[in-house]
Amino acid sequence: MYAIVEIAGQQFKVAKDQKVFVNRLATEEGKKVEFDNVLLVGNGDDITIGAPAISGALVGAKVVRHLKGDKVIVFKKKRRKGYRVKNGHRQALSEIVIESIAASGAKKSTASKEKAALAKKAEPKKAAPKKEAAAKPKATETKKAPAKKASPKKADDLKKIEGVGPKAMEAMVAAGLDTFAKVAKATPEAIATILSDASSRLAHLVTDTWPEQAQLAADGKWDELKDLQEKLDGGRK
Repeated sequence: MYAIVEIAGQQFKVAKDQKVFVNRLATEEGKKVEFDNVLLVGNGDDITIGAPAISGALVGAKVVRHLKGDKVIVFKKKRRKGYRVKNGHRQALSEIVIESIAASGAKKSTASKEKAALAKKAEPKKAAPKKEAAAKPKATETKKAPAKKASPKKADDLKKIEGVGPKAMEAMVAAGLDTFAKVAKATPEAIATILSDASSRLAHLVTDTWPEQAQLAADGKWDELKDLQEKLDGGRK
């Protein structure tokens, strides 16, 4: 039995007891993780195709370890401009082993439910607008000029947190985490759930230190934030 499943923005053909290297997951080493975006399940001649995903299908796995991939050299050059830039990159990866493949009738574990509940708690509740009775102006009163509407408050530049890009910031602001103070109060698990729900391409981001970085930014401790970011390795201490 095999399945084609989307994991951290990539599609893999997996079978039971198979080891797979995927983009870095937010799950800790030794813990189990489930993937419900199953596109195809095959069992001999019996093949089930989703539209786009199969309802009730689930792939269970266990995170073996976190590691870094081989170094990739990126070299850029512009002719006759004297421009040469050489950079190296090592992709943050996670090694997982597939433990189970359920074609239908599977239910998410309580850990996944708790993750979703944490994400909901992180979203601030919107206060219901108060209705004010409009007073009718008297005939003798002069009409006052309409008050200028206050411009909406701009969100903090969350990209100053290491690991937060434009897409990640957009997802966090849409979920209500639009300031450093709000990010500091949220848990890494809640932030990771917000990102994975917004886009599967954001599921590999490591959010372990984001609340700590956001707290330093909210307190205006930019030097301490810079020192912390220099010690980080892919978002981890």
